[in-house]
Amino acid sequence: MQLGTLYIISAPSGAGKTSLVKALLEQMEGVEVSVSHTTRSMRPGEANGVDYHFVDEAEFLAMVGQAEFLEHAQVFDNYYGTAQSAVEQRLEAGADVILEIDWQGAAQVRKQMPQSRSIFILPPSKAALEERLRGRGQDSDEVIARRMQDAVSEMSHFPEFDYLVINDDFEVALGELKAIMQANRLLLARQEVLHKDLLSDLMT
Repeated sequence: MQLGTLYIISAPSGAGKTSLVKALLEQMEGVEVSVSHTTRSMRPGEANGVDYHFVDEAEFLAMVGQAEFLEHAQVFDNYYGTAQSAVEQRLEAGADVILEIDWQGAAQVRKQMPQSRSIFILPPSKAALEERLRGRGQDSDEVIARRMQDAVSEMSHFPEFDYLVINDDFEVALGELKAIMQANRLLLARQEVLHKDLLSDLMT
């Protein structure tokens, strides 16, 4: 069996998902983020193979044709996808793997891997969301307006997820994410495998 748990984490742009996941990785052992493939341009500070596998559209579509993706979607005029084999290898090795994907990708993954756990992160208000988007200083008013419109559409899919975290206070939201993962690590099926010898000894 796969000892690791696959976590799908989705959120509208600006809700703080990336910062929360980064902090989670720093504070919890055995948690990894799956590195997705994308056709979008590399942003300042990003590295190929670390933040994303940056590929052109032709290469991406060739991978789609070969059914190499666990999920793939088109978002903001670019393609994003998660290589299935890489995720399954890490889960079998016992790692908890996080997929940072949108609701479209989340639906695809849940269909193929129903044992996954999905988490949606929401901002405390629309005003806070817009403030965070403007605080990046990277986008024009026109782009921000489009992202806000897309965010409303994205947020409407939160009922499809297993868990809902409101990122008002960062430390509280981080603690909630950690609690979700710690609880899932204590599920009976996983514990029975990890502590097989102990349980056998206790029952004899």
